[in-house]
Amino acid sequence: MEYSDIIFEKKGDGSVWLWINRPKTHNAFRGPTLEQLIDAYQRIKEDREIGVVVLSGVGEKAFCSGGDVSWEAQGGLADAGRLVLGLYDAMRDCLKPTIARVNGYAIGGGNHLAYMCDFTIASDNAIFGQNGPRVGSPASGYIVNYAARILGHKRAREMWLLCRRIPAQQALAWGLCNAVVAAEKLDQEVQRWVDEIMALCPTALKTVKASFDDEYRELRVFFRDYLAEFNPNFLGSPEQLEGANAFLEKRSANYRKFPR
Repeated sequence: MEYSDIIFEKKGDGSVWLWINRPKTHNAFRGPTLEQLIDAYQRIKEDREIGVVVLSGVGEKAFCSGGDVSWEAQGGLADAGRLVLGLYDAMRDCLKPTIARVNGYAIGGGNHLAYMCDFTIASDNAIFGQNGPRVGSPASGYIVNYAARILGHKRAREMWLLCRRIPAQQALAWGLCNAVVAAEKLDQEVQRWVDEIMALCPTALKTVKASFDDEYRELRVFFRDYLAEFNPNFLGSPEQLEGANAFLEKRSANYRKFPR
């Protein structure tokens, strides 16, 4: 597969750096972005020279701002859930540690992409947070509830249900990231973690990672589509379009007119 939305940078130290290459959209993902990331992780799984993955976004403004709302408004939401779940399955099946290198915004899908990684290293200008209830883009299942295993239920619900922005130091205090450093030292810090990982036994790392992932395997296997259960006609509805259009028009959405 040829890559247009991502950059696959294999280095001589046993790492591969994956870059979401859509800086004009703050590295928002669309269908091809997710398909290319899935393909990249499948390649990494089979490459015995690679021991660790660094995942980041091109530019200084954003790690990833989640789903591209323009793509979602044109029908992308119908495929988004399947592709996002496919990416997280590929990341888990790869069994090689992934470090999220977070520079700038990690919002919506970019936020849960970061916390689905094994480690999250952030610059001091990083901003985390969810966006789904604000823009009418529902997520469900373990994409949401896995956050409670990282943050605890109170903080996870605060993050997901209120869509507040979480500065880097607050994210560190909550346990949403492992380390926060000055922006100019971000690559140096990430490289330090890469070097530590590459100095360790690869079979032992794979075994430990699989053991951690097994803790929520049941959530992955028995995924429940709550959107289809609660509102199967949501996509393309006035409620969904209000969120998408408000975002594109740079105004606050008016959800008060919709039934609760």
